Amino acid sequence: MKKSLFTLLAIGFLLFGISAFIQSKPTDKNTRIYTIVKTYSPYYMEKRFGGLQIRSKADENFKEKPDNMELFHRFESLEKTWGQTHLRLKNNTLMILDDQGIQQKNVPLETEDEAHFIHRYYGI
Repeated sequence: MKKSLFTLLAIGFLLFGISAFIQSKPTDKNTRIYTIVKTYSPYYMEKRFGGLQIRSKADENFKEKPDNMELFHRFESLEKTWGQTHLRLKNNTLMILDDQGIQQKNVPLETEDEAHFIHRYYGI
């Protein structure tokens, strides 16, 4: 009985750990498009002694420190909200706009996967 109880507890903790890991993973991203858009996005993650926190380039007072399970999901939520107002898709070209709506950069989409990523991730 003691051996089976230990085994069941070990399996339970292992499954709990794997479940937490899977839930906290960030969404898969298209590397080329995401790195270009990320340079214009006002949000970034800052590594601190106490852990990671989300900061804004536009607002010095903006600082969020969600727990580790929610960190990537909250960061993606902020990026998606920003992307819906600052990104436009026209004729297979991604336009990046600033806060005043002035075009900052045009990024031609090379593959169908890039267009799917923009629709899936940013909701455009």
